[in-house]
Amino acid sequence: MDTRTRIVETAAKLFYTQGYNSTGINQLIKEAGVAKASLYQHFPSKEDLLVEYVRVTAINTNKILDEVIAKPKTAQDKVLAMFDFLIAFSKQTGYNGCNFLNVAAELPQEHEDVKGMIKTQKNHIRNLFANILKPIGKEKLADELYVLFDAALVTSKVYGADWPIETTKTIAQKLI
Repeated sequence: MDTRTRIVETAAKLFYTQGYNSTGINQLIKEAGVAKASLYQHFPSKEDLLVEYVRVTAINTNKILDEVIAKPKTAQDKVLAMFDFLIAFSKQTGYNGCNFLNVAAELPQEHEDVKGMIKTQKNHIRNLFANILKPIGKEKLADELYVLFDAALVTSKVYGADWPIETTKTIAQKLI
């Protein structure tokens, strides 16, 4: 694994598990096993590293969600598969909620570039719901489903359980 990738993967692990603000550069350098000069050669600032973390995480998340909805045949099954993905995600070891919502909660408003990237990723999810529902004429439900989707992420993190996702899945099924 090259140095840049090792830095990004280490940052991703630390930012997700302990938060962006609680992750120090010295800890990152130590855990990535890189020299300080190597870190700054690839990422002149911690914020540059955050931008890369959000970018890479968005690409990976969007790819997974696109794959999740590619398998089911009906609109209802595709929507429910999105919630099944959340259930599986919430059962992973070290689950700490939504990567993007966690970052958004830590950053002040002046971090417009990162917040814009997060909005773009969240709009991808809204658009997935709209595209799923368009063939059955229910694309106006996309925002409701998106809000349920994000609420499920937040609430499952608060309770450390998957019942909020199961509940929102049931609501989504009733809406469709």
